[in-house]
Amino acid sequence: MSVDYAAGLSPYANKGVCGLPEVFDQSEELHAKLETLAQLVRDSQYMVVHSGAGISTSAGIPDFRGPKGVWTMEEKGETPHFDTTFEAAKPSLTHMALLQLQRAGYLKYLISQNVDGLHVRSGFPRDRLSELHGNMFVEECEKCGKQYVRDTVIGIMGLKPTGRYCEVTRSRGLRSCRGRLISTILDWEDSLPDRDLNRADEASRRADLALTLGTSLQIKPSGDLPLLTKRSGGKVVIVNLQPTKHDKQASLRIHGYVDEVMSQLMRLLGLEVPEWAGPALCETSGGDADILPYGAWKKEVKLELKVEEKESEGRVTARVPAGPPSDDPSEGLRLLGPAPPHYIPVAVLARFREWCGHSGVASRSEKCFLHANI
Repeated sequence: MSVDYAAGLSPYANKGVCGLPEVFDQSEELHAKLETLAQLVRDSQYMVVHSGAGISTSAGIPDFRGPKGVWTMEEKGETPHFDTTFEAAKPSLTHMALLQLQRAGYLKYLISQNVDGLHVRSGFPRDRLSELHGNMFVEECEKCGKQYVRDTVIGIMGLKPTGRYCEVTRSRGLRSCRGRLISTILDWEDSLPDRDLNRADEASRRADLALTLGTSLQIKPSGDLPLLTKRSGGKVVIVNLQPTKHDKQASLRIHGYVDEVMSQLMRLLGLEVPEWAGPALCETSGGDADILPYGAWKKEVKLELKVEEKESEGRVTARVPAGPPSDDPSEGLRLLGPAPPHYIPVAVLARFREWCGHSGVASRSEKCFLHANI
């Protein structure tokens, strides 16, 4: 329950503005706004969704700053009400609608501040998902980065050891990794996971449409990511019953229950919301072949790459984090850094991945830092 999650966090004074009044659009106004949203989704080439606690309230999990939110009730000296546990909670209509939008090609990337694990349990692909504040069901090897998705909550907060050890066998005849497993749930002062944040940052900059669902956008840096889309020339649509921090930056604001909004949006797009068939427990495969552990980002992987750019004169050596692969395989790997963006050719990328695999570090270069001659 979000109550247990909130209770497990360290004491923290500034939890944002809580208990703001809710606003509801009238029926005709809501329908007109949804028609506009549906057209924006159809026209979008790269839509990113930012989800907050408001999408899980219909699943029985309280939010934090709503009228009956955990911290709102705490400020009043009252006990919040909850209807379920994290393990028993089922994905809401919104969770399942987002899954279908991804399958239909409309939703390119999902960025979530939620720790309830409902996106993963709905079946949403993890390589298209950033869980910026962690997942109550996921623990990670601090040595090789292997992540384990469990069917019960981990019960440990603040990236602390869970008492279990990694069972990854690196190669035939060698012992298993045996690195300590740690929780992925952040405490107030913990830094966001580099992998998830870098991917979220890149997706937000690339997006031409940022749709925020059930979040007040108060927590940094998660709440500021939609502004990257705005600054890149894209549009921001905010769906929330309460005012948000970035309402003035939105091209469209919709005041309605998220499930109702998503139900009508799916109808306008001609899509059906799939039924939930039970928890989809999908482990990240391959340990360090997939994800570097949080602490490993302190170690750089140094490799000189010569990237030919016909329009560039001279060479500029830059230390930049590697971003996620481009949707266009001919472009190779996009590097985050000074504009304009540059790409590592596919052939060079293949050699780099092979080198990483033989050197005992991450064998997926998008998880590494590169020293590239551009």
